[in-house]
Amino acid sequence: MSSENITTVIQMMESLPEAAQAQLIDHLREYIKNLRDELEWDNLFEKTQSQLINAAQQARQDIAAGKAQPMDYDQL
Repeated sequence: MSSENITTVIQMMESLPEAAQAQLIDHLREYIKNLRDELEWDNLFEKTQSQLINAAQQARQDIAAGKAQPMDYDQL
């Protein structure tokens, strides 16, 4: 983000009453926290995607070879 955009956002925030500024800051903190969590999840998923694909292919091969059994969820 350019410093011009940041300056514009700051000016918009400063034009609000203090109570609204505090509320906006709380929302922004929560939004940024959630965004960071999503980015971390996406990064982790991207790093393990090939492993997930390999595991799915192995599962299909095991099923085709008769090596797999249906999971009994009642025994969990």
